[in-house]
Amino acid sequence: MFVDNITIKVIAGKGGDGCTSFRREKCVPMGGPDGGNGGRGSNIIFKVDKGLKTLIDLSYQKMVKGKKGENGKGSNKNGANAEDIIIKVPQGTTIIDNDTNLVLVDLVADNQEFIVAKGGRGGRGNKAFVTKSESAPKFSEYGEPGEEKVLHCELKVLADVGLIGLPSVGKSTILACVSAANPKIASYHFTTLTPNLGVVKIYDKSFVMADLPGLIEGASEGAGLGKDFLRHAMRTKILAHVIDMGAEENRDPLNDYQIIRQEIEKYNEKLAQKEEIIIASKMDLPNAKENLQKFQKMYPEKKIYPISAVTNEGLDNLIKSLMELVENTEEQNLYDEKDFDSYVVYKFQNTKPYTITNDNGVWVLKGEEIEKLFKMTKFTEEEAVLRFARKLRGMGVEDELEKAGAKRGDEVQILDYIFEFKE
Repeated sequence: MFVDNITIKVIAGKGGDGCTSFRREKCVPMGGPDGGNGGRGSNIIFKVDKGLKTLIDLSYQKMVKGKKGENGKGSNKNGANAEDIIIKVPQGTTIIDNDTNLVLVDLVADNQEFIVAKGGRGGRGNKAFVTKSESAPKFSEYGEPGEEKVLHCELKVLADVGLIGLPSVGKSTILACVSAANPKIASYHFTTLTPNLGVVKIYDKSFVMADLPGLIEGASEGAGLGKDFLRHAMRTKILAHVIDMGAEENRDPLNDYQIIRQEIEKYNEKLAQKEEIIIASKMDLPNAKENLQKFQKMYPEKKIYPISAVTNEGLDNLIKSLMELVENTEEQNLYDEKDFDSYVVYKFQNTKPYTITNDNGVWVLKGEEIEKLFKMTKFTEEEAVLRFARKLRGMGVEDELEKAGAKRGDEVQILDYIFEFKE
């Protein structure tokens, strides 16, 4: 089963908790703090496996969750990092953040890997909080939560040449004739339901050809299997447009070509700008030569290669020309720099890292840094609570609450917890 489009939730591992501990040994009355740090939680990593051709294995998983790092221990023992979770995907897989619709990574190289969700750092033990003014801190941290993301994974097959055209124009037959691929061939529409790849060899050189399922009018808007398979043409260097010059089934070759060109232009501007050749197929049929002459008259600037898969006419010339085109055509970047998450500079990056709103008399604090600090604070330890309050004050939260109209004694909410606003 060919699966090329899935959505999955990933949750990286939480960091291990820091330890609050003091050295207690005979004859060492002032041993001091010796609580170790927690280990890092596991990262979620996507890695290319050249042997995979589909996302079907990943489609069975609704969620991938990382492991927690090991907790710190006394005697200055730090917890071990959790083992990373590696998810294998085929070459040509694009990972998109479902919330921002930005590309995290485009995985095209063999064994290429990328951390899609980072594991949380380990919480610090009380030994890590020792300062000149505080020689015996009685608090430590919980581990940092791991990143959570909903990811959209799209597979776009890697090929040098993409065979495109209406159903039953001979694309699969051409692929079978020029490569060792064995696509399903039959005399009905939509015989090909998944992209087929074949390696075309010419002496010591070779290129990859893809037979893409037949397109129909309205494909760019999802008619037939259009949107699902137009994406696979995106990675090709050359679009080889197969036209049935024999005009079987009362076809008009000129109209056939115009239909597919319109759909390509509607779907994606970059796809429409790719190098294109015309393969005039089924030249052994009556009227084929006459139709070819009409086509050449209408499109004199096009590179047209007449062939017959039945008689092998023109196939050698076709693959030699394609080999030359592949070698001389530069690969286009599939995505612009601005499409990547790593490039985006948020417009409001200098604004405060939190928001304050009033919900029925309760002041609600929201913000990634505040929520992370909250989750890592051990509220069972008095000094940890005091540190949490100092951190909020340092971020200007207290002043902003007062500016917003908060009074001492009002309720303040962070996540699902409510506190009293005190001095």
